[in-house]
Amino acid sequence: MVKAHELRDLSKEELLKQLQERRKELSELHVAKVTDGAASKIAKIKSVRKSIARILTVHNQQQKEGIRKAVAGAKYIPKDLRSKKTRAMRRALSKAERTKKTHKQRRMAAAFPKVKYAVKA
Repeated sequence: MVKAHELRDLSKEELLKQLQERRKELSELHVAKVTDGAASKIAKIKSVRKSIARILTVHNQQQKEGIRKAVAGAKYIPKDLRSKKTRAMRRALSKAERTKKTHKQRRMAAAFPKVKYAVKA
């Protein structure tokens, strides 16, 4: 069983090498399962699959982080690196756009300011 924090210290080549080893081990375990191998080997299949998933996860995270560094400061960010949010949130007006007023709104606000009333206590 490999730990994710241990995998993060490895280079890309070492990760891919480990991935290849785990996949080979998994195929051997599948063969053992078919040929009525030991119960311990059959039980090990789950942990090997989880290890493969961890290696792939760390590899993908490292790749994505590398791409993030490469496009930092660029005008456009690749779609898979943009924040997901919801469709409505992505299309919503920004704070600056929300507070902007049209020429007519500004003119009306100047002509008819809000009336302030003082309430006598």
